[in-house]
Amino acid sequence: MGGTVMAIRIFGVPVRLHFTFVLLVVFLLFVGVGGRQSGALTALYVLALFGSVLLHELGHALVARRWGIRTLEIVMYPIGGIARLDRMPRAREEVSIALAGPVVNLLIAGGIVAWLAGGGALAPLAQLTQPPEGNLAQRIATGNLLLALFNLLPAYPMDGGRVLRGLLALHKTEDEATRIAAGAGQALAILMGLYGLLSAHFMLIFIAMFVYLGAAQEAAMARGRSLVMGLPVRAAMVTDFRTLQHGDTIREAGNLLLSTSQQDFPVMHGGRVIGLLKRSALMRAMLNEGPEAYVSAAMDRDFLRLSPEMDLAEALPTMAGNVALVMEDDNLLGLLTAENLSEFLVLRQITQMQAARTQAR
Repeated sequence: MGGTVMAIRIFGVPVRLHFTFVLLVVFLLFVGVGGRQSGALTALYVLALFGSVLLHELGHALVARRWGIRTLEIVMYPIGGIARLDRMPRAREEVSIALAGPVVNLLIAGGIVAWLAGGGALAPLAQLTQPPEGNLAQRIATGNLLLALFNLLPAYPMDGGRVLRGLLALHKTEDEATRIAAGAGQALAILMGLYGLLSAHFMLIFIAMFVYLGAAQEAAMARGRSLVMGLPVRAAMVTDFRTLQHGDTIREAGNLLLSTSQQDFPVMHGGRVIGLLKRSALMRAMLNEGPEAYVSAAMDRDFLRLSPEMDLAEALPTMAGNVALVMEDDNLLGLLTAENLSEFLVLRQITQMQAARTQAR
C-alpha cells in the first residue's frame, strides 16, 4: 500500500507503518511528555500500545493461516492495523478471523489485571486519567481493553463490522452484506465526528475521518466486485506491453519508461519471466546504483502472478496499488495494474448504466 515509510517482517508477514501512524505516535509522545509520568515511561506506554495493536493483527493473520488464507501485509494506521489477505474470507472464516484480534487484546488485558490483582497492585480507575509512575501496567491493560471494545463495534472497518458482514453473508450476498456493514461504519463515523466537533475532541474527529474513509473504500470495493463477478482476469489485462531483458541497464529501462505509458516491466531471460521491475524500484536503482546498473539486480523476483481464468472478483483484493503478471504456466500473456483495473471498472459501470437505460425505454 502507498504512504508507508518503513517495513519489518514478522513470521514472514511484511508489517508496514503508514506515515499517519508515525505522526500519531509522535503526537502521543508530545502530549504525554510533561505529565506526571516521565518521558521514558510515556514512550514505553506508546510502544506497548503499538505492540498490542501489532499482536492484534498477528492474531488475525494466524487464524487466517489456519483457514489457508495468506496475509500479504499488515499496515499500521492511526485507527489500528489492517491485515491484507490474499483472498476474501468466506462468511464463517471471516467471523473467526475478525474475532481473533479483539480476543488477543482481551487476553493481554486479562493477564495483566490478574497479575496486578494477585499482587494487590490494582490502582483506582480515577488515577488512570492523571497517571502516576507506578500504574503503567494497568494503563496498558486498560488500553488493550479499549482497543478490544472499540474494534468490536458493529461497523466496518472495525472487526465488529467484519463479524457483522460475515453473519449477514450467511443469509445475504457477500456484496450486500459488505454494503450494510460499510454503511454502518460510515454512520458511526459521522456520529463520532459530530460529537468530536461539539466537544472539541479533535482526536475523535481524526479517528472518525479514518473510519469513514475505510468504510467508503470497502463499499467501493464491494461495488467493484459486483461489476466484475464472473469475468476472468484476461478480460481486463493489458496485452500491449513492453519487456526488458535481464542484461538491460537501468538507463535503458528509464528510457523505456519515458517513451511509453507503461510503468512496470516484466524482466525476461530469453523467453522466460524471471522478475518484475516496478517504477519505484527503477527510481531507487537509478539513485543508489546509477544508470549503468543491471535491471536484474533491481527487479522483484517474488512478483504477483495471476491465472488468466481467475475470477476478477477474487483478484481485486490483491491489486491495491499493485501490478500482477498474467501467466499461463510459464507463458506471459499480459499485465494487470491497479490503474488499468480502475479504468475497466469505470467502463463496466458505464456499460451497465447504458444497458439499464435501454431496458427502461
